[in-house]
Amino acid sequence: MQQIIEAVRGGARLDAAQALELALGCDVHTLGELGGAARAARHGRRAYYVYNQHLNYTNVCANACRFCAFSKRAGDAGAYTHTPEQAAALVAARAGEPIREVHIVGGLNPDLPYEYYLDLVARVKAARPGLRVKAFTAVEVAYLAERYGRTRARVLEELRAAGLDALPGGGAEVFSPALRQRLCPEKLPGKDWLEIHELAHGMGLRTNCTLLFGHVETWADRVEHLAALRDLQDRTGGFLCFIPLQYQPGNNELGAPGTDGLDYLKMIALSRLFLDNVAHIKAYWAFSGIKPAQLALAAGADDFDGTLVEEKVGHAAGATSPKGLTVAGLREAIEQAGFTPVERDTFFEAV
Repeated sequence: MQQIIEAVRGGARLDAAQALELALGCDVHTLGELGGAARAARHGRRAYYVYNQHLNYTNVCANACRFCAFSKRAGDAGAYTHTPEQAAALVAARAGEPIREVHIVGGLNPDLPYEYYLDLVARVKAARPGLRVKAFTAVEVAYLAERYGRTRARVLEELRAAGLDALPGGGAEVFSPALRQRLCPEKLPGKDWLEIHELAHGMGLRTNCTLLFGHVETWADRVEHLAALRDLQDRTGGFLCFIPLQYQPGNNELGAPGTDGLDYLKMIALSRLFLDNVAHIKAYWAFSGIKPAQLALAAGADDFDGTLVEEKVGHAAGATSPKGLTVAGLREAIEQAGFTPVERDTFFEAV
């Protein structure tokens, strides 16, 4: 263990076996110190945030992921779908705010025509021309391609022509085929998620990447997932940010207890150490809570995400954090943790 720790301090790249040994055997204080040092070497005391808006255009979904509390079937109480005009109006309604990014994801709604998605992006972009549109997970892209008889590359090209600027990282969950059968058997395989992101990178579309953790996976599953992300990043360099997403245990049929604060900090630190080719690690306060996210800044994370306005997916599963924060609230949380807040855009350029 001490040899691995000294190798990390010397700047050596971890292999998967070493990463797993650190995760299982290293105490949280030492691991957090290593993650914090790696973060400081890249970003100093800077901690980034973005003025953004979340837009979930529909919660009607053909999938039935065991960990999801957001999705509905058509006709269920609470099921909804915004028209492109309604979605654009939600964005236009905040025209007085300096929002820089809109994050658009939704369910796999079988009743929507293909043109809906192009119109949605185009109308949102027209409502706020300076806004960056980060939209549609790899799961949504694969669904559109299969349902409407297009290649995945063509879907990405047509969405980009409509105004798409970047892809979010959702839908990765955990890549283990056995776990995906247990968690989300209807969802595309992990290798397909990676393939779609590689396609996007090849077109010049930057993307985020994620891991859903704290449910029924093991540390070995987590490290295997991180290794797949790192391998793809070695080939393309297209990932902007990695987001470890904590499983939310409320209102879903999986019944796993969820993670705790120590496990969360170890996940943040190990992510920073292992993903040495991904520039940014996000402390997603909407899932973790604000106080754990503040601690995560010291353990390896450098991004505090944003204002959100308004997060729905995690809160449907019982997240107890606010559904959104003001810029003043974000800056205060970052400063209280001892870091310097830096506003950024989608591509992590300071603004």
